[in-house]
Amino acid sequence: MPWNPELYDSFKDVRYLPFYDLAAMIRPEKNMKAIDLGCGTGEQTSILTEQFEVASFVGIDSSAEMLEQSKRFENDRLHFEQKTVEAVADSGESWDLIFSNAALQWIDAHETLFPKLINALNKNGQLAIQMPVQNDNVLNQLLMELIDEQPFASYLNNWKRLSPVLSLDDYAQLLFDNGIKDMQLFQKVYPIIADDHEALYKFISGTSLVPYLERLEGKEKELFIKEYKARIAKRFTKLPAIYAFKRILIYGKKV
Repeated sequence: MPWNPELYDSFKDVRYLPFYDLAAMIRPEKNMKAIDLGCGTGEQTSILTEQFEVASFVGIDSSAEMLEQSKRFENDRLHFEQKTVEAVADSGESWDLIFSNAALQWIDAHETLFPKLINALNKNGQLAIQMPVQNDNVLNQLLMELIDEQPFASYLNNWKRLSPVLSLDDYAQLLFDNGIKDMQLFQKVYPIIADDHEALYKFISGTSLVPYLERLEGKEKELFIKEYKARIAKRFTKLPAIYAFKRILIYGKKV
């Protein structure tokens, strides 16, 4: 799936707030061996490396477009690899910190993924994960409604990507069953203030909308975008608009 780093970073200020909240939950330990799953352009991984001076980090991402931007951040305590989260989970390598900010919502089967990631933690290793609650966010709900209707369902051959993000109860159970202590799990709203409807469209067009737009072309793509923008305008009638974007933050230490 092709990513556009410039479009994604156009909302950098909004996307960095949960990153800093998540990073603040980590407890610094000497000689931490850490990995950032879904590191994107690598800028956030670089910030983590500066914040935790006794740690060494590897950032992994499956997107070559994103990783092309990461080269400027590499140093003796930070390097990057093109690799999938699934490959890391199945690699047998262990870590003192597994960090992931806004990436695991793209990986399916969290019921099996999370136990694998926890198993990859060393004793007293830390897990710090943040994900958008896609099913509860209005722009995602509008998108799901649209792709279920004609003619767009036919344009997409009835393809859709259902969010794998589970409930807080489910994650608490997964962490508990797999030996995580000192848990912190909560949902937080990160408001996005948009001066116009185009800003809301641009926000989601850099993330959840990507796999749908890449499956459409020509008149079908134009009609899809036009109708989606119309639904955004119908839903957000007051400008500037506040979009209550919800995210889950998860932290714990392995016993």
